[in-house]
Amino acid sequence: MGWMGEKTGKILTEFLQFYEDQYGVALFNSMRHEIEGTGLPQAQLLWRKVPLDERIVFSGNLFQHQEDSKKWRNRFSLVPHNYGLVLYENKAAYERQVPPRAVINSAGYKILTSVDQYLELIGNSLPGTTAKSGSAPILKCPTQFPLILWHPYARHYYFCMMTEAEQDKWQAVLQDCIRHCNNGIPEDSKVEGPAFTDAIRMYRQSKELYGTWEMLCGNEVQILSNLVMEELGPELKAELGPRLKGKPQERQRQWIQISDAVYRMVYEQAKARFEEVLSKVQQVQPAMQAVIRTDMDQIITSKEHLASKIRAFILPKAEVCVRNHVQPYIPSILEALMVPTSQGFTEVRDVFFKEVTDMNLNVINEGGIDKLGEYMEKLSRLAYHPLKMQSCYEKMESLRLDGLQQRFDVSSTSVFKQRAQIHMREQMDNAVYTFETLLHQELGKGPTKEELCKSIQRVLERVLKKYDYDSSSVRKRFFREALLQVSIPFLLKKLAPTCKSELPRFQELIFEDFARFILVENTYEEVVLQTVMKDILQAVKEAAVQRKHNLYRDSMVMHNSDPNLHLLAEGAPIDWGEEYSNSGGGGSPSPSTPEAATLSEKRRRAKQVVSVVQDEEAGLPFEASPESPPPASPDSVTEIQGLLAQGLRPESPPPAGPLLNGAPTGESPQPKAAPEASSPPASPLQHLLPGKAVDLGPPKPSDQETGEQVSSPSSHPALHTTTEDSAGVQTEF
Repeated sequence: MGWMGEKTGKILTEFLQFYEDQYGVALFNSMRHEIEGTGLPQAQLLWRKVPLDERIVFSGNLFQHQEDSKKWRNRFSLVPHNYGLVLYENKAAYERQVPPRAVINSAGYKILTSVDQYLELIGNSLPGTTAKSGSAPILKCPTQFPLILWHPYARHYYFCMMTEAEQDKWQAVLQDCIRHCNNGIPEDSKVEGPAFTDAIRMYRQSKELYGTWEMLCGNEVQILSNLVMEELGPELKAELGPRLKGKPQERQRQWIQISDAVYRMVYEQAKARFEEVLSKVQQVQPAMQAVIRTDMDQIITSKEHLASKIRAFILPKAEVCVRNHVQPYIPSILEALMVPTSQGFTEVRDVFFKEVTDMNLNVINEGGIDKLGEYMEKLSRLAYHPLKMQSCYEKMESLRLDGLQQRFDVSSTSVFKQRAQIHMREQMDNAVYTFETLLHQELGKGPTKEELCKSIQRVLERVLKKYDYDSSSVRKRFFREALLQVSIPFLLKKLAPTCKSELPRFQELIFEDFARFILVENTYEEVVLQTVMKDILQAVKEAAVQRKHNLYRDSMVMHNSDPNLHLLAEGAPIDWGEEYSNSGGGGSPSPSTPEAATLSEKRRRAKQVVSVVQDEEAGLPFEASPESPPPASPDSVTEIQGLLAQGLRPESPPPAGPLLNGAPTGESPQPKAAPEASSPPASPLQHLLPGKAVDLGPPKPSDQETGEQVSSPSSHPALHTTTEDSAGVQTEF
C-alpha cells in the first residue's frame, strides 16, 4: 500500500507550493489593508474582547452504539465552550475525574436522523454493497429517534434517544457543534488564513474544480486531509473495493474502517508537512515585511500596471460573459439569499427582545436587583444557547437556489447557510454584550426597582436601534460576498478555455523583486471580480433603497451616535454573579470554610448554558446482540486492517487530572470543564497531547468593525485532555 503514501506526498507537495506562493500575496494584502483601511461602516454594537470561555454549553445523557460490543450504552455527555462533544462512561466517572471515552470534533460531519438515510449513504459510498431486502443492516437502532454523525472519510458515531423531544434538542446541540467546528480557521488570521483558503481554491481550480466545496471544514490540517482524500478516495475504492469479502454489511463495515484508517494516516502526514511549511514561511516573514514596507508604493504601481494589461486583454470577453450569463440572474440569486437570511436576523432581534422583556418582568415580580445577577448571567450566554438560537438558525434551512445551483456549479447551499448562521450568533452576542455594558453603567447610579425597570427598557430600545443598523451592514456584506462566491468561479470556468493559456505571457511584467507579492493568477481573478462587482453592488444598493427586508441605504451612517460607548468596553469583563448575587445585590458573601470557598469557586466558574439530564439507569427497548466477526480479507486489505488493529489497541488511562470548571449542583448539574476538543473532526485522528489545550473557541469579530485593538486574555486555565495511542487513535476504555 506504499502507493497511498506516495500519492498523499505528491498531492501535499503540489498544494504546499500553492500555499507558499499565496503567503506572500496575503502578507502584502494584509499590510496594504492596514494602511488603506476597509472603508466599512463603523459598527454600533460592542463585541466581547474576552470570550465567555468558562461555560458548558450542554450536558446530559444519550445512548451510544459501541462498535466493539455491538451494544448500546448510556453515556454522560457534555459540550464545553470549544464545542467538542465529550463522552464519559457515566456521570459518576465524570465526577471522579476519570478521563472521557471520547472527545469528538465534528468538523465535516453531517447529522442524520434516519437509519434508512444512513444505510443509503453507506450503500452509495461503496458500489455493490447495498444489502438485499430482508437482510440484517449494518446498524439497528433500538428506538425511533437516532442521531448519526456521518463523515465521508472518518469514522461514524451512532446515538439514539428515547423521545422525539430529546432527539430535537440533541440535534440542535450537535448542529451547533458542527457549525462551530466547521469554522475552524480563525477569522482574525489576516495572513495565514487567506493564504490557505486561496491556495485551496487555486489548487482545485488547477484540477478544473470550480465552485463551492462542501469539505472546506475545520482547521487547516483537517481541510488539507479532506483535499487529499477527495483525490485518494476514488483510487482507494477502485483498488480495495473488489477485494473486500463477506456479506454486503461486512464489506460496508470493513470499508468504513479502512477509510478511517487511511484518513488518519493522511491527517498525520498532512499535519507534519503543513507545520513544516508554515514554520518555513513564518521564518522569512520579517524579511518579506521589510521589503513590503520599503517598496509598498512600487509594488502597488507594478501590480496596477499588470492589472491594466490583463484587463485590456480579457475585458471584452469578460463583459460579454457577465452580460449574458451572470447579470440576468443576480436579482433572483439575491432575493433567494435575502428572504431566509433576513428572516433569521429578524428572529435574532425578536428572541433578544423577548429574553430582555421577560427578564424585566421577572425583576418587577421577583424583588428587583436581588435577582439581577442571576438573570444577567443567563442572558449573557444567550447567543450560545443552541435551543433558543435554533429558531433563528432554522430560518436558513429554507434557502434554495433552484435552477441556479446547476447553472452556477454550486454543489451545496450549506456554505451560505452556515456563514449566515455564524453572523446571527455574532450579532446576538454583540447585542447582548452591548446591553450588559449599558445596563451596568445605569446600575452605577443606584436605581430603585421602578427606575431599574425603566432603565432596562431604555437600554433595550437603544440596543435594538444599534442592532438594526449593524444587522443591515452585516447582511449587505454577506449578500455581496455570497454573490461573488456564486458568480466568480462560474466566470473563471467560462473564461478558462480562451484566457488561462495566455496568462503566462504576463509574467514578464512583474519585477523579480516583487514576484513573491504579485501573482498573475491572483491579479487575473481580481480583474474578473471587478467586471461583475459593479452589478452586484448595484443590486444590493437597489434592495436597500427599496428598504427590502429592513436594509438601510449606504448613505445612512450613524456617526458617533454613542461617542462614549466604546470607552465603556475598555473595562474589565462584568461578572454578574459576583457583583449582583441574590444575597442582596452587593456581591457574594465570603465562604466561611476552605471547602465552601472551593465549592463557591467551582459554581461561579461552571456557567452552564442549558442542561438536559436523563436517568442513567434507563434501559433501551432491546439491545443489539454481538455479531460474528467479519471474514478474512485479501492481502492489501489485511495490511490496512493490521494498521487498524495496531491503532485500536487500548492503553491504560493516565491518572485523572483535575477538571477545572466546577461541580454538579442540585438537579441540574453544573459540569466541570471538559477536555478541549482537538483536531481532526470526531474521528480517531484527534492528536490530543496531555497538557496541551487546543482552543477552538468562537472566532472573535474583526477589529476592523470597531477600530479597536483585540486584547487577548493573559492566560487560560490548563484544561484536562483525553488520551490517544501512538497511532493517534482515540482510545476507548
